[in-house]
Amino acid sequence: MSLQYIVRKPKTSNANPPLLILLHGYGSNEQDLFSFAEELPDDLLIVSARAPHDMGYGGYAWYAINFDSVNGKFSDLKQAAKSVDKIASFIDEIKEKYNTNPDKTFLLGFSQGAILSYALSFKYPNKVKHVVALSGYINEELLPAEIDNSITTDYYISHGTVDQVLPIDWARKAPIILKDFKLDNEYSEYPVGHGVAPQNFYSFKRWIEERL
Repeated sequence: MSLQYIVRKPKTSNANPPLLILLHGYGSNEQDLFSFAEELPDDLLIVSARAPHDMGYGGYAWYAINFDSVNGKFSDLKQAAKSVDKIASFIDEIKEKYNTNPDKTFLLGFSQGAILSYALSFKYPNKVKHVVALSGYINEELLPAEIDNSITTDYYISHGTVDQVLPIDWARKAPIILKDFKLDNEYSEYPVGHGVAPQNFYSFKRWIEERL
């Protein structure tokens, strides 16, 4: 396997289960979002991946975020692009290993994981059918120069209005960009910081259930 992961197998028997891949944020690990798994629909095969870059103390990153006095905070976009490719290969490996339903692949990312979920959905058209982007934004530098007009992926987007890590203004651009590409999306905001409010969880859970 290209990435380490943990898995919650479906609680109902299904020869071709729907697949939900979880991508954690910067400095976290595969256990973080996996806490959602027990509360999500029984028929899902849920796989939580670990980012490839070890930060020590149990933390991992999909790509480096560097800080210096000249540029301030900036992202290593080459590493980010490589991680998108790794995640795409990983999804294929999981689909094959667990014989999942090719028409029901969900990708849920938080923060860095959400940024890469957006990027992957454009770079690998229709590899995933549904994207849940929590506390992230569309980094246009990670998108292909030409956007494939056959993409049918839809998006659930949410963000905290007092997010001190990724400003709410960045997230608000996502529905506009997606609408320009005629892609369906549901956008919501919650009065929290860089995290997922309980009502936010129940909202995206409903969104996933409607697509199973």
